Amino acid sequence: MNVKFTYQFSGQGRTASTDNDGHIRDMIEQLLFTNPGERLNRPSFGGALNQLVFQPNSDELAATTQFLVQGALQQWLGDLIEVNAVQVTNDDALLKVIVAYTVRTTQQNFIEQFTR
Repeated sequence: MNVKFTYQFSGQGRTASTDNDGHIRDMIEQLLFTNPGERLNRPSFGGALNQLVFQPNSDELAATTQFLVQGALQQWLGDLIEVNAVQVTNDDALLKVIVAYTVRTTQQNFIEQFTR
């Protein structure tokens, strides 16, 4: 059993859980939205997407974010997933991050979208 991120309660009033694929998706989300320095014993852990909220949205920001996200995923989750593609687009005030990956243990492909 893997605890669901963000912490939630199930319909039975217990801690919500998720399967392995959902847990990996949750770990990707945690990585992307954790700022470096927030984890005590892992000061370089994080994708820092939350910090981008205060940056002017531009094509340059999207390109830089794509590079940083792909590097963070490979560094911290590379033993669990193979990153197939990272696409970052800016749409007005919204930054969209699309991650295509393969779970190494099952060889299943997933595409997930994260926005800020």
